[in-house]
Amino acid sequence: MKRLLTFTALVLLSTICFSKQIKLDKVEPSFWWTNMKNKNLQLMVHGKNISKTRAEINYEGVKIKSQTSLDNPNYLFIDLIISEKAKAGSFTITFKNNKRVAAKYKYTLLNRRKDSALREGFNNSDVMYLIMPDRFANGDESNDNTKNTIEKVNRNEPYGRHGGDLKGIINNLDYLEELGITSIWLNPTMENNQKAFNYHGYAISNYYKVDPRLGTNEDYKALSQACNKRGIKLVKDVITNHCGIAHWWMKDLPSKDWVHEFDEFTRCNFRAGTITDPYASEYDSKLNSDGWFDTTMPDLNQNNPYVLTYLIQNTIWWIEYAELGGLRIDTYIYNDKHAMGDFCNVIMDEYPNLNIVGECWLHTVAEEAYWQKDTKNPDGFNSYLPTTMDFPLFDILAKSMGEKEGWSEGAARLYEHFSKDYLYGNAYHNLVFLDNHDTDRFTSSLDADFNKYKLAVTLLLTTRGIPQLYYGGEIMMEGKKSDGGDASVRKEFMGGWKDHPRNAFTKEGRTEKENKAFNFMSKLLKYRKNNPVIHTGKMVHYVPEQNCYVFFRSNNEKTIMVILNINEKEATLNSNRYKESLNGFSKGMDIISGKEVKSLEKITIPAQTSMIIELK
Repeated sequence: MKRLLTFTALVLLSTICFSKQIKLDKVEPSFWWTNMKNKNLQLMVHGKNISKTRAEINYEGVKIKSQTSLDNPNYLFIDLIISEKAKAGSFTITFKNNKRVAAKYKYTLLNRRKDSALREGFNNSDVMYLIMPDRFANGDESNDNTKNTIEKVNRNEPYGRHGGDLKGIINNLDYLEELGITSIWLNPTMENNQKAFNYHGYAISNYYKVDPRLGTNEDYKALSQACNKRGIKLVKDVITNHCGIAHWWMKDLPSKDWVHEFDEFTRCNFRAGTITDPYASEYDSKLNSDGWFDTTMPDLNQNNPYVLTYLIQNTIWWIEYAELGGLRIDTYIYNDKHAMGDFCNVIMDEYPNLNIVGECWLHTVAEEAYWQKDTKNPDGFNSYLPTTMDFPLFDILAKSMGEKEGWSEGAARLYEHFSKDYLYGNAYHNLVFLDNHDTDRFTSSLDADFNKYKLAVTLLLTTRGIPQLYYGGEIMMEGKKSDGGDASVRKEFMGGWKDHPRNAFTKEGRTEKENKAFNFMSKLLKYRKNNPVIHTGKMVHYVPEQNCYVFFRSNNEKTIMVILNINEKEATLNSNRYKESLNGFSKGMDIISGKEVKSLEKITIPAQTSMIIELK
């Protein structure tokens, strides 16, 4: 508690401004750390006619490299070098106009944790759980409505604020730990202070402040620390493509090219294929990168070096402040690709063991692979983005589970998909998922068929890549966008509010079907967690027969055989064709059923059933 109070005092100190002639409205970032690998720091200072002043600092180890004003005289950008000599503490930035002191600002440097640069990010050993904070659990009703935020709670409005918050997530970490989750991705938690429809978090109005209806910056850090104690990594959703129309700088832009401007509102064409298309017009590809995501989401210009530096530093600030375990970059393919390559390079240089996943919503393996680090692209482009979301796999999963045997249907569709992994820089780094906040609930895509659900979950948790679940998927929550748009797939988690009729966070509060789904998911999650063979083991698969998809994962310690019988009838597999993978093994144990497989010569598997055989 004493350490928390001391830290809070330092933060408050850094916001105090002693002005004589100029009021400083913003200094961002408001504080920083010593001993960073990158010694450069750029401060963005906002205040009436602040560009007419020159800043001075007298503090050992801190030197002003340059000072720059852009189109708007109300901004001054100060480039600092913070050397190894700089010690934690506070110093005064003095702003002078013709030798007269116009303003002062107390700036604070904090001690960086010694292990901070080596922070491990989410990886193949993890399973990520996606939460929309406003819809998961309301742990603090006192912040449902706050004085300085416009939109108030209205749970009768599907697109309104419902009151879920960070405290609600903290209160239910035991549930997630019981399930077997090792990483949590939250939809954006930064302030979204717009009139309506901002519960999702993607229209940021302040990049350095948690939305007060979700909690405080300290609550966000407390969540991360509580996760870390449980071996769970917190992943931040980062929005570099656009800000919210209510962002404070939209009333007074630093420069004319801070956001992409048009004569009239111009929406992004959402044609990311134009970036790889050898025949694409400049008009179309530019519209993909420069058009606005929505009327309430201005498109940021990452080609402006001050914009890019701001976004990079803000991201590093949150990694350092909240001890994060990774990043998810929203709408990655609508940013400028070269600027984002620089973004990833700088972040990964500062934190070499971290991970970044980009949302690259594309529908073919060739297009998706283009955006992953070290893919051998024809144009020589390298994104330096370690992980991409496997949307092409998502596109076929539900369809595959319901198809009859065919040349390119059912199990064969899965085989054909994975056979194209050679296109990726490293397909083992792909984020694989059944659904997320922008898609139909996977359960609904399967018409709530429990057998098909188990088949898909088995594949998700045993194939190559990093699995990601969407909150409620473990209890087969349903929802289709055709029934009411995005809000239909972003419903409240049962038990997260006091007036809910039951509490699905507990065994007693779940239905029989929900418990079956939870237990199945939890069993596989815990097995996966304790078996590195699934994390990084070599994958070998076989051309399907009888609509059964068979693949092996193996390392020096263990080999498992995974069978998905998508057929509506029992199948008996002759193991002769799997000899190269079964060599040296004669029996096994089916992890799902708990039954011994006494012979591998012929394996009989019931209709629409999966097996994970640990070979012996």
